[in-house]
Amino acid sequence: MTVLRPLIFCLTFLLVAPAFSQGTNVAFGTIRQDTTAPVEVTADNLSVDQATGKAVFEGNVVIGQGELRLSAQNVEVTYRSSSAGIANLVATGGVTLVSGQDAAEAARAVYDIDSGTIVMTGNVLLTQGPSALTAESMTVDLKDGTARMSGRVKTILQTGGN
Repeated sequence: MTVLRPLIFCLTFLLVAPAFSQGTNVAFGTIRQDTTAPVEVTADNLSVDQATGKAVFEGNVVIGQGELRLSAQNVEVTYRSSSAGIANLVATGGVTLVSGQDAAEAARAVYDIDSGTIVMTGNVLLTQGPSALTAESMTVDLKDGTARMSGRVKTILQTGGN
């Protein structure tokens, strides 16, 4: 009977898993992020278009804001029309987002400064210690330290045995 119990649990999980695969809420990062903190950007190259209010950082781009770190090959920054700061950042090319012990990778990320959200898309991989989740997209709410993964969410649950 002790051998059947884990098997029954696994089969039950497999039957209900499709219902959970539509979206999963998870904690992200160790603290709430202050989205009003200054944003520091380093890169190999920078080009600025005053007419459109955009700046493009290229090559080994690293963005820091408080405890949050985002890296990518390219980041396009759009400034507010009133020149009162950054409206959003669009990162592409090997995007990695790190907050505390949590890290996420994706093909693309859009950080909306005002709403305090980062939407990552394209083969998202979230690692939290020994756990890993994959999905088509993940929306991180920096103000409350949570994330929502959606689109074929997949994880492997450890049963505690060998």
